[in-house]
Amino acid sequence: MSSKAIREYDAKLLLTYWLTRSPLIDPALEGQLGPSATGSVPRVAQMLLNEETGVLTSEDALPAWTKESGVKFVAKPDQLIKRRGKAGLLALNKSRQEALTWIKERAGKVQKVESVEGPLTSFILEPFLPHPADSEYYVCINSDRSGDTILFTHEGGVDVGDVDAKALKLLIPVPTAAAPQTFPGKKAVINTLLSHVPTQARKDALADFIIRLYSVYVDLQYAYLEINPLICMENSVGKVEIHYLDMAAKLDQTAESIVGQKWAIARDLAIYEGIASSSSGKVTADRGPPMAFPAPFGRSLTKEEAYIQKLDASTGASLKLTVLNAEGRVWTMVAGGGASVVYSDAIAAAGFANELANYGEYSGAPTEGQTYEYAKTVIDLMTRGAVNEQGKILIIGGGIANFTNVAATFKGIIRALKEYKSPLIRAKVSIYVRRGGPNYQEGLKAMRLLGESLGVPIHVFGPETHITAIVPLALGLVKAGDTAAPKSVSQTAPATPPAKATEIAAENPPVGSIGPDGERTQINDQIVHFDSVSTSSAGRPWYRPFDSNTRSFVYGLQPRAIQGMLDFDFSCGRSTPSVAAMIYPFGGHHIQKFYWGTKETLLPVYTSVDEAFKDNKHTDVDCVVNFASSRSVYSSTMDMLRHPTHSQRIKSIALIAEGVPERHSREILYEAQQKGVLIIGPATVGGIKPGCFRIGNSGGMMDNIIASKLYRAGSVGYVSKSGGMSNELNNILSFTTNGVYEGIAIGGDRYPGSTFIDHLLRYEKDPECKLMVLLGEVGGVEEYRVIEAVKQGKITKPIVAWAIGTCAGMFKTEVQFGHAGSLAGSDVETAEAKNRAMAAAGFIVPPTFEDLPDTISKLYQSLVQKGTIVPQVERDPPVIPMDYKWATELGLIRKPAAFISTISDERGQELLYAGMRISDVFKEDIGLGGVVSLLWFKRRLPIYATKFIEMVLMLTADHGPAVSGAMNTIVATRAGKDLISSLASGLLTIGSRFGGALDEAASMFTNARDRGLTPREFVDQSRKANKLISGIGHKIKSVNNPDLRVELVKEYVNKNFPSHSLLDYALAVEKVTTSKKDTLILNVDGCIAVCFVDLLRDSGAFTPEEAEEYIKIGTLNGLFVLGRSIGFIGHHLDQKRLRAPLYRHPADDIFINMADVSQPRVLGRMQQ
Repeated sequence: MSSKAIREYDAKLLLTYWLTRSPLIDPALEGQLGPSATGSVPRVAQMLLNEETGVLTSEDALPAWTKESGVKFVAKPDQLIKRRGKAGLLALNKSRQEALTWIKERAGKVQKVESVEGPLTSFILEPFLPHPADSEYYVCINSDRSGDTILFTHEGGVDVGDVDAKALKLLIPVPTAAAPQTFPGKKAVINTLLSHVPTQARKDALADFIIRLYSVYVDLQYAYLEINPLICMENSVGKVEIHYLDMAAKLDQTAESIVGQKWAIARDLAIYEGIASSSSGKVTADRGPPMAFPAPFGRSLTKEEAYIQKLDASTGASLKLTVLNAEGRVWTMVAGGGASVVYSDAIAAAGFANELANYGEYSGAPTEGQTYEYAKTVIDLMTRGAVNEQGKILIIGGGIANFTNVAATFKGIIRALKEYKSPLIRAKVSIYVRRGGPNYQEGLKAMRLLGESLGVPIHVFGPETHITAIVPLALGLVKAGDTAAPKSVSQTAPATPPAKATEIAAENPPVGSIGPDGERTQINDQIVHFDSVSTSSAGRPWYRPFDSNTRSFVYGLQPRAIQGMLDFDFSCGRSTPSVAAMIYPFGGHHIQKFYWGTKETLLPVYTSVDEAFKDNKHTDVDCVVNFASSRSVYSSTMDMLRHPTHSQRIKSIALIAEGVPERHSREILYEAQQKGVLIIGPATVGGIKPGCFRIGNSGGMMDNIIASKLYRAGSVGYVSKSGGMSNELNNILSFTTNGVYEGIAIGGDRYPGSTFIDHLLRYEKDPECKLMVLLGEVGGVEEYRVIEAVKQGKITKPIVAWAIGTCAGMFKTEVQFGHAGSLAGSDVETAEAKNRAMAAAGFIVPPTFEDLPDTISKLYQSLVQKGTIVPQVERDPPVIPMDYKWATELGLIRKPAAFISTISDERGQELLYAGMRISDVFKEDIGLGGVVSLLWFKRRLPIYATKFIEMVLMLTADHGPAVSGAMNTIVATRAGKDLISSLASGLLTIGSRFGGALDEAASMFTNARDRGLTPREFVDQSRKANKLISGIGHKIKSVNNPDLRVELVKEYVNKNFPSHSLLDYALAVEKVTTSKKDTLILNVDGCIAVCFVDLLRDSGAFTPEEAEEYIKIGTLNGLFVLGRSIGFIGHHLDQKRLRAPLYRHPADDIFINMADVSQPRVLGRMQQ
């Protein structure tokens, strides 16, 4: 969500710090304001109770002002509790010890405030301020669609009364390019708000304060700020002082990326105490701790809720969880913000609100791993505690997804269900699944198969079943087989094409091949070119922003969405694609290919809209689908709207991004209104005009486009807040009517660019639209604008309407649903009030959402009977070949892999080494040797074997700078080469003469022993063949001066290996060779080689065949390469550190022998 309440303590810190630091809302006011009448240092303290440890903030940790003598205190809870004084939660005029005692007595105790209960865990301490009654004022700033409103009354305090009725108000409109400064000035503040303030001195001080207060409100992205009472009085010397006693505030959480650093610095107590830092050694992103957004009173975040909140903050997807009743029988795991509300409504309407255990949703294409973590958390909560004899119900529901791969998200859920198999059985859980969208068939199939093996009943339904039809079945209100039970619904359109085997386009003839007619295939033969069509939106009526000629830019790198739009265009029979170009600021100036049916077309990519329109290009484009992120969507959209010519050419912009700050959203919508540009969004999937135009991913995959008959126009226009529910409406309308004429998802934020009334007025004027559907939700008042239009006769066409969120009033505490705007701020914003008001105004409002399809169907049939709607003959859309990647995911085609890898896999949630999770690699501390055993041998080796591998790597790490590999590395480094080049230079010297003796030694000793040769016979045969024995001999070391590396290896192997027969054989060979010369000892290469053969043959981890194979394929040399790379890198770093210059070998160390030119051999070459 966006607007979230903060603690009073934090609100006062923010205001105190920024009141004199935030830039004034109007720079022209700079010289008009006097010194601030407020204090510059916050005199406020916080005491928090750690619920896990039961420890309260130490008295010693309180700020210095609390220790001043003579100070009287106010103590109160700071947990978003309203009317604390009336609830007896206010301690006034207390000594320090009395105030602290008062807090300690209440900390951790459960307190009931009106109908809500909860423990008191956060308290605020302030100085007690005696003041006359006539010094109490009330000030509040709130925001709505039209702008910001300042409310002020000269009568503040506990008995302020009906503020809306008695307060004076000053509206500050939303600024635009035409009117960048909308604040009316100091004089207007005094005349409008302060007329009842008694003295001019107070008026001036209060006016200055209100101006600075509003400046902070805008600068720090507040959504609401109330001070009651605000004290304005004269001190002992007659100077006016201002103090704010009680304060309530909300910040726009989506603006954290913009002003989070400002929130944080005001919370850094070190600033006020005059010390270096208050972070206690903890590193934070900004100076000071990040802003804390507490849960409503009575709704302390559980550990699980906090975990999901953290998970949600770290991903672009949406993951929400609120535990309503941990002992409840009915649990939900629903995909989609709107769908999650609909399921909660259905459960509550069935009389099970007291059994509903949680509210939550996952959406925005979470990964398999994220879905697994979410599902695991919900299932863990569900299966705790005592067994309920009635059993528990898990509803895994959702609408028809637009772009989320259902099968991929179900993989995470299935993994969690398997992991909790025993707890699920013990808790007697029954699972009901309903889902649709991309790859839903595979997802539902996987769920059905899981039900056969899990031991838990799983009932699976697809998009042919109404979204909430599984709820009464799950709750036992209907039984399988009853007429009311969910069942497949056949589509009404007689000529809707049946499901066909997927057609995969035949491969085009390769470029350059010669066909039967003798023509050679050219590269351009499969490319379809579309010239810019000279069409103008001026000839289009205002109520029809999209038609079959609409052309658009897509802002952002969104090839999947663009391909979906082009596939839709092709299925609709459009003559040109609806996308003319892509705008991508980070990598433009190129061409991208997309499919047009079975052929391909090219789309240009530009870095800006300005570049795209330059030189009179793309004159037919009048729409932009903006996929820019929440951080850049404001600037990219404003650039278009404020451009002198772009705003005349662009007539509609769809903003897809979620999490757009509310102030940015308002500025965009007002700028667009002035320029006559239609804004859809933000936080929307877009919309769809069947047969004409599709915004981004609206309508989902092509199979859903065809199933919902969106390839041709119907007669029903709808408006929905929810993108997921808009696809559900597409589905419902395809079953119950002749289909959708146009559908728009306006977005779930508080300030969408266009609202219900904007689109319904268009539908009213459009003669092709015969019937309208409005799907609203709890929160906001936009439905009432439609009600007024109906009452005034501006809308006369029939409207079927429903506001979702009827369950909200049944919850004991405030619940923020999936959409930012779906939270009622007053009674009129509740879903029940809206449904009653719409019904009273003449809308057709079904009894429940479950009755919506039947209600629409009856109205449609009546319009057909009256002749208002004349059903058209269905046409079969062209078949769109399925993309190769998607067909592969669905398992419809197969292709031999170009590569086979069996040692690692990074595709899942966690990296796997030979099937072992990387987390287990560290948990079990298998070490580097264990990792080598997994990646080289695909198995876990015994500890002695992995330790031996590590020993070998340490022993072979380096052998000084003089050896050829080290020398090459050093020379390359001194030539200025980078680490990789220098390392490669050294590694390339490894071979039979340097470092490569391990493989050869292993082979020679193994063959000799396997052939039954005695050590002496082996030596004699090698001498007769004039062949040196690899692994025997050292330039320096001898029998009397042994190589300690060899001694270490022998000692370890003799102590730890179960068998070391080849080492014993090699040592016997050494006795023969050293009898001839004492330096012919078994060297480190030979010792490592024979010991490694013993490991392969005698550890029991390998078959004889595998052991032989590993000896032959270079495994032993691999150990040397891996170990010696450590040394080579060391030499490179050493030379870089020494800043060694380019190396040139001394000439006196080179013998140069140039052949005489008179020699016949040289002369012969020259004569040739």
